[in-house]
Amino acid sequence: MKNTGFFHLRLVGASALDQGALKTAIHSRDILKAAQTYSRLEEATADFDVVFAATAKRRKNFTVLPLGDAVEKLCSYPESTKVGLLFGNERTGLTTEELKHSNFRFVLPQSTEQPSYNLASAVLLTLYTISIRAPGKRWTTEQQQPLPRKKQEECIEIILRRLEENGFLHKTNRQHVTEMIYDIFGRLSMTERDRRLLLALFSKGMNQ
Repeated sequence: MKNTGFFHLRLVGASALDQGALKTAIHSRDILKAAQTYSRLEEATADFDVVFAATAKRRKNFTVLPLGDAVEKLCSYPESTKVGLLFGNERTGLTTEELKHSNFRFVLPQSTEQPSYNLASAVLLTLYTISIRAPGKRWTTEQQQPLPRKKQEECIEIILRRLEENGFLHKTNRQHVTEMIYDIFGRLSMTERDRRLLLALFSKGMNQ
């Protein structure tokens, strides 16, 4: 992280780092000491406006972007946008349930003979790509400021409840439809204007 100019680290499921981590973090102990810890992923992503999640495999109901396309998308937001990068653990990566807390999913290019990068390499390659894409200026103003991820997810959950009340969402299609809804509206990077329109559409449309 420090090699590429990034400093804000969040850890999920870890209450503290042991001395072993500090020993290996040459010239970067400040990042580890300042790292924020969370018990649940949704708490760690709640105040981000946009979240990009790394995955090593294609997902049935989630759109996955090449790294270069994801970085271009990341750099299109206003500079005030609070962007989070989400990586899974070393052994299993991110689950489908965990991907629901992201707006976009991306995959790093690699040889088909090797199934995935280790975690440190995946983080370094991602941050390096961002750093060379936008040295000194990371964001433009092509898009409007998205809502915090927590508010986006609250809106998506309301939409899912309305779909269930209308009979469209039921036990046989629940997982499939839920994942697709999270993917579609995640990629929208929902703004306050989007939220108001969606809630109005699903409130009035479902009652007719």
